[in-house]
Amino acid sequence: MKITATCHCGAVSLTAELPHGLDDAARCDCSFCARRQAAAVTAIAATVQVTKGQDALSTYSFGSHTAQHHFCKICGIYTHHHWRFDPKECGINLGCIAGAHPLEHEPVPWTNGINHPCDD
Repeated sequence: MKITATCHCGAVSLTAELPHGLDDAARCDCSFCARRQAAAVTAIAATVQVTKGQDALSTYSFGSHTAQHHFCKICGIYTHHHWRFDPKECGINLGCIAGAHPLEHEPVPWTNGINHPCDD
């Protein structure tokens, strides 16, 4: 499934391919994601293309600095992130995807980011 996603103010737009469509929406309970609360879906990292607003993106990283969380500098919306456990995949904010309705995916499952396998 090919998608388009945008931040709230429209400064950032991206496209990506989702191997599972919207069916694998999940939230993570690591210290960062638990505060962010956004459900994400899996994208093939090589297909993620920022089509507008690369200069409007800011990146946050912590801990091992492997995961890269991308946000619009203008409106603050998290658009996507690169995972630390599989560099071939990344997460796209379900709420940013054109035509997606996050409430239709509730209850969204939680993944165990507190006890992450990369922390062993």
